[in-house]
Amino acid sequence: MISRRDLLRLSALAGIAPLLPALARDLKPPDYKIDISPITLDLSPRRRLTTTAYNGQVPGPLLRFKENQTVSIEVTNHTDRPEVVHWHGLFTPPGMDGAIEEGTPPIPAGSSGRYSFTPRPAGFRWYHTHTMAMNDLTRGQYSGQHGFLLIEPREDSARYDQQFFLALHDWAGYQLANEDGAMNPSYAVATINGKAMGSGEPLRVKQGQRVLLHVLNSSPTEVHWIALAGHSFRVVALDGNPVPTQRMIPMLRLAPAERISAVVEMNNPGIWVLGEVRRHVQALGMAMAIEYENKAGAPRWEQPSDLVWNYEQFAAGQPAGRLSEPAIVVPLVFESKFRGHGAMEAWTINGQSYPNAKVAPLIQGRRYRLQFINKSMDDHPLHLHRHSFELRTLGAPLTAAPRAVPDEIGGIVKDVLLVDSKTRAEVEFTADNPGASLFHCHQQNHMDLGFMMLFDYA
Repeated sequence: MISRRDLLRLSALAGIAPLLPALARDLKPPDYKIDISPITLDLSPRRRLTTTAYNGQVPGPLLRFKENQTVSIEVTNHTDRPEVVHWHGLFTPPGMDGAIEEGTPPIPAGSSGRYSFTPRPAGFRWYHTHTMAMNDLTRGQYSGQHGFLLIEPREDSARYDQQFFLALHDWAGYQLANEDGAMNPSYAVATINGKAMGSGEPLRVKQGQRVLLHVLNSSPTEVHWIALAGHSFRVVALDGNPVPTQRMIPMLRLAPAERISAVVEMNNPGIWVLGEVRRHVQALGMAMAIEYENKAGAPRWEQPSDLVWNYEQFAAGQPAGRLSEPAIVVPLVFESKFRGHGAMEAWTINGQSYPNAKVAPLIQGRRYRLQFINKSMDDHPLHLHRHSFELRTLGAPLTAAPRAVPDEIGGIVKDVLLVDSKTRAEVEFTADNPGASLFHCHQQNHMDLGFMMLFDYA
């Protein structure tokens, strides 16, 4: 069996490797350039680390694309290993998506390659590395290789005075082994935009402004809860897709790879803390100051009493009507496999780990209903490449008696869904972007240990 690490090594040496440099021979200059290189990052005055980043900064540069206007991005790999850049949430061809499993060629060490595609759909997306990490806590999503990506519609009717982009990230210190052999990272620092509380610049606002916050959870493994003391959020989009019903809520919850866009009315002058609701995570640094004009003093925090969140609150009033042709149901059962004391566990989909986990090829144009059946003890942020899906049923306990017609929701479109332990959920999507499409848990340690599979089109 060839592992992702073996595939990286082989593709750097032969066959696949020349393809991206060949694309770079296009005579037209690229629209954007990204350098992948090691940097020294000061998370705080007492915390410095060496990581890999884009263009020497964490997060990487904000990329703004116009929907349906073709772009090209030249990527130069200054590291000592092959790399790819994944354009998360975009409907790209598989060869440009940035996943080796789909056929995107890796960029060899010391080489350049070019990605070219027509960006769609409009909304808040992001880009990041899609390589293995295993026990190396400096690689993959443990590193600083992530950046914001905004695909702008031809007409932007949003009403706001300022917009800010915020990335939540955890920086691992070492691995912890559970009794069953599972390896989980222990985090030493947690940041917003690469800075611990007090080390970065505050967000400066004025009274009466409408501020649009685009929040990304780029953490390798951790779910985060975010509140802004003295204020509420009006959620307008999930994973870059407008929600059917906007809600005013006290906090946001983001699983790894999820994004939330929310408007905050700046109607409570002062200096406030925006940060992780859980005290022990905020203490690691995941917080920043929001500073009103002409206000001074220490930032204030108000501790919420509960963790409050559910997807359903943003759904349409009524679910969409049923299709004339029923969706094809695809059950996907998630479990971990104990492989002996001292050995790392394996994650399985329908009893198999990648690359052996498979389902029947998809039929182009057909509607599919994926049943996420999480039999494991972990929650899983599940991501489908090159497509978006609509949430249909959520959070049903596995022990609950089945109902002939489950309660359904409609209108919430995402590309990542957090499925709780011992529950099931269902989503639907249309197979309208042919080619291999990777499906996986977005926790780096779960993906590394086999929690992936490819959907392919007939």
